[in-house]
Amino acid sequence: MYRIIKKEILNPATTSMWIDAPAVAKKAQPGQFIILRVDEDGERIPLTIADTNPDEGSVRIIFQAVGATTLKLSQKQEGDFIQDFAGPLGNATFTNGLKKVAVIGGGVGCAIAYPVAKKLHRMGCEVHFVAGFRNRDAVILQEDCEKISDRYILCTDDGSAGKKGVVTDALKELLDSGERYDEVFAVGPLIMMKFVCDLTRIYRQKTVVSMNPIMIDGTGMCGGCRLTVGNAICFACVDGPDFDGHLVDFDEMMKRNGVYRDWERHAYDETCNLFKGAANHG
Repeated sequence: MYRIIKKEILNPATTSMWIDAPAVAKKAQPGQFIILRVDEDGERIPLTIADTNPDEGSVRIIFQAVGATTLKLSQKQEGDFIQDFAGPLGNATFTNGLKKVAVIGGGVGCAIAYPVAKKLHRMGCEVHFVAGFRNRDAVILQEDCEKISDRYILCTDDGSAGKKGVVTDALKELLDSGERYDEVFAVGPLIMMKFVCDLTRIYRQKTVVSMNPIMIDGTGMCGGCRLTVGNAICFACVDGPDFDGHLVDFDEMMKRNGVYRDWERHAYDETCNLFKGAANHG
C-alpha cells in the first residue's frame, strides 16, 4: 500500500499527487513511468513520473480523470492509500551531451515534458519550453516550467493566456528567427506531435517524441501501444517511450488509438454512475 502525501487540483480536469514511494523515488529518471492499481479489484494503468523527491522518498504523478481508473484515483484524498505503485519502468529520456533543446508540451503532456526540461536545465543545457493549452483554465505547471526554462512560451488556442495559437506557431517563429537546437523534444496529443514533426522535418531539426500517452498496460502484452517506427514494429512501453519523431507513423497510430475510445467512455460512465449512487445513498 502506498500513501498519498499531497493532493493538488491543477485545473478542473487535472490532478497532481505526491506518493510515498522511496524505492521508486531513488531510481526514477525523466521519461520513465510507474504502473499503479487503485485497489485490489482495479486495473493496472501506467502513469508517467512527473517529478521526484528522493530525500523525502516521494514521487509525483499528474493525471486527468478520463477513464474509470483515473476517475477512481481522483477521488482519493491526502492520507489515503493506493494498492500498487510499481516502477520505475521504461527507458529514461536521453539527455547526454545536449546543449540547447526546444521542449514542446501539449496539455497534460507538459507533465511529461517538465521532468525532462528540469534535468536538462540542471545539466546546464539551454531550454526553450513551448507549452500549449486550449485556454487559460487548462494551463498547468506554468511557474514550474518557467523556473527551469531560459525561454518559456505559453500558447492557448483562444488567446486567453499567453500567445494565441498552437505550439507549432511558436516553434516556427523560433526557427524562423534563426534558433537552432541539438534536439526538439515533444510530447502531447498525437496530432500535435505529428504536426511538430512535420514542421521540424522541413528545418532538419532532430525531433524526439514521447509516446507515453498511448500506453495501456505498460508491459508490451496488450499491443495497444504498438507503433511503426521506420521499418520496425515497436511497443512504446518496452522499446520507448521515446522515438525518432520523423520515423513514427502517426497516421497509423491515430487510427488504431481510436479503436478504444468507445470502450473507455463506457467504463468511465459506469464508474461515474457508481460514485453518484454511493453519494445518493450516503
